[in-house]
Amino acid sequence: MIIDAHCHVWPDEIARKVLADRPVGLDPVHDGTLDGLRRTMDAAGIDLAMTLAVANVGKNVWRTNQFIGKVDRSRFIPFGTVHPDLSVDENLRALWDNGVVGVKLHPLFQSVAFADVRTREILIALAENDIPVIAHVGSGGDAHQNERGAPKHFHAMLAEVEGLRLVAAHYGGYQVLDEAEQWSVGTDVHLETSWPPSMGTLPQERIRNIIRRHGADRVVYGSDWPMTDPATEIAAIKALGLTAEEERGILGGNLARLLRIDPAATV
Repeated sequence: MIIDAHCHVWPDEIARKVLADRPVGLDPVHDGTLDGLRRTMDAAGIDLAMTLAVANVGKNVWRTNQFIGKVDRSRFIPFGTVHPDLSVDENLRALWDNGVVGVKLHPLFQSVAFADVRTREILIALAENDIPVIAHVGSGGDAHQNERGAPKHFHAMLAEVEGLRLVAAHYGGYQVLDEAEQWSVGTDVHLETSWPPSMGTLPQERIRNIIRRHGADRVVYGSDWPMTDPATEIAAIKALGLTAEEERGILGGNLARLLRIDPAATV
């Protein structure tokens, strides 16, 4: 079983507008729609995908979660959005009422900072309600955006939020792998493998060492669709020279365990 932990999707008309602006300076390789993702998954042999939806401002949280909560649960796992401009109760209600099972935090596109007490209060509430989170950690934007998602702040936040099922995207430090190794690798989180434009641009030996230092059983595959091609990213993982057990875990087994998915139910 292969599960992609990192797929951004939007309603069809919004996807065209978002990707026309080339978010974070990358060239998208797919269209950002649910139908487009399904076709990509079928071509790459992916069984399930976490579909991520992010609201840049608080007023859009409800309708964003309403959209993502309606995805086909046989192929998609809906991860929705929260925002520090809303109260903790308002954020939780927007998730529960729309049947959203997890949350994506994105410091580049939201006013979400790991050092912000409001963010920590939301994360504590998510942990108390056993709602899993995937967070962008690292750079990719301007200096202010990068500071919001800095690995050092991510590390400090972890000390105040206990019991959270948390996935740190981009090995815990996009574009700042030295900082990721210092602050994210070895912490009590799952690391995710995406690195646009491709994980294949990273030194294989270094990534293999990071995976084993962190624990291969706590690393999960993600593509960052539509900014990368999932089949290419799967091939990059298979090229690392990991054991068959490590590879199976990263490509799906570890995430299935984290999200409590029964592999037999997806067959």
